[in-house]
Amino acid sequence: MRMSVQADRSIILLTGDITQQDAGAIVNAANAQLAPGGGVCGAIHRAGGPAIWEECRALAQKRGPLPTGQAVATTGGRMKARYVIHSVGPVWHGGTSGEAEQLASCYRQSVRVADELGLESIAFPSISTGVFGYPLELAAPVALRAVAEALRSARNVKDVRFVLFDAETMKAYEAAAKAAPGAPQRGE
Repeated sequence: MRMSVQADRSIILLTGDITQQDAGAIVNAANAQLAPGGGVCGAIHRAGGPAIWEECRALAQKRGPLPTGQAVATTGGRMKARYVIHSVGPVWHGGTSGEAEQLASCYRQSVRVADELGLESIAFPSISTGVFGYPLELAAPVALRAVAEALRSARNVKDVRFVLFDAETMKAYEAAAKAAPGAPQRGE
């Protein structure tokens, strides 16, 4: 499914393996220490190889833990993507601890980092909806709104893909896209 944000900017929803995306950057649903973990994070570190962890370790030693909602970039290592943008999503605590704003910040900050790197494309997973427990049906609209907002002010980023792991996640994002302002268009 494709959502047009502006004439030359769009958001595409697809099911697949984010590590296989040929994009300027892919986004890692990271932990605060930027260490290899499970889920999307582990898959990205395995696919990209040790160069990603080496840069992550150096960043963590220099900056300390990455705060929730922030984003930093490293090499893409052995993947097609030139960069990995690491962003720490919120742990779900029932929705009363600022989780929606923190999640939106992950997406906005990741687009900002990609834009500053001069990239035209970025691929996202569904941040915080795995082990961090953020409900899919609540996370999807936050993610789509935040990315659409960030795309409107981006200078370079034009192509955003949500590369979703399974049919359940795709269904939640499609429902959020259909409910969003501006009718999504079927295709791709």
